Amino acid sequence: MSIKTIVLASSNTNKAEEIQILLGNQAKIITQQDLNIEPTPETGKTFKENACLKATAVYKKAKLPVIGDDSGLEVDCLNNQPGIHSARFAGEGASDTDNISKLLNMMIGIPAEKRTARFKCVIALVGMEESCEVSFFHGEWNGFIAEETTGHNGFGYDPVFIDQGTQLTAAQLDPRLKNKLSHRGQATKALKSYLGI
Repeated sequence: MSIKTIVLASSNTNKAEEIQILLGNQAKIITQQDLNIEPTPETGKTFKENACLKATAVYKKAKLPVIGDDSGLEVDCLNNQPGIHSARFAGEGASDTDNISKLLNMMIGIPAEKRTARFKCVIALVGMEESCEVSFFHGEWNGFIAEETTGHNGFGYDPVFIDQGTQLTAAQLDPRLKNKLSHRGQATKALKSYLGI
């Protein structure tokens, strides 16, 4: 298969790099920022709705195949917060450090057995078919929230999300192992299978 250009409906370069590694060199990932397309307001109530909103809005402007990825962290004891608000949990323009600080402060005193959480990812793909139908791919990664940050890899909540199996934070994992275990890794694997690459 010849290399296809796929637009990621995001300006998050970390996310773009991760998806590029996961898809391999059969597809070239560029961000909407590369095409000077403004961010789409995330007005959906679920990861699936937001992924679809982003993908379809960017497709109308880019006229290239687009993937919209919406993902986030759900913490059981916080009624599945931060959820779809994961990237702006501590407010618009919040840094990863701000979001993690808010999360850990809200969880002070909560015992280990009640710190269960999961990362969820939904990828929406549009523009591969003439019909412009949207295809969806899902991933979920179970674990729990640490009491403090550990590790230097990854981004977002990775330094406080402990993988159930390895008992290491996502930020401590070798990137290749993380990509195998992660919510985005699972969703992208399904996307890759669909694309036949």
